[in-house]
Amino acid sequence: MKMYSKNSKRMAKYKILIKESAIKELESVPKKSLKQIIERIQSLADNPRPKGSQKLSAQERYRIRQGDYRIIYSIQDEQTTVHIYKIGHRREVYRS
Repeated sequence: MKMYSKNSKRMAKYKILIKESAIKELESVPKKSLKQIIERIQSLADNPRPKGSQKLSAQERYRIRQGDYRIIYSIQDEQTTVHIYKIGHRREVYRS
């Protein structure tokens, strides 16, 4: 058994779950932006509330920016999961 001092912080990694429709949206992203978006999504496993993330006012969801693209997601701290709901260009991502 490992012992940790009070000063050491150990955060659990979050599991990333991507909605089927968000995966389809990724397929339409240009290749030059795709790699950066995937890296940004993967970084949410370590820090689901990175600097620059914003909570959306009417929902329990967050938004992060990656270039001209937006990633809409929710965080379930109890289950240590991040659900990716939507990935799209900033002009289109908020339309229903």
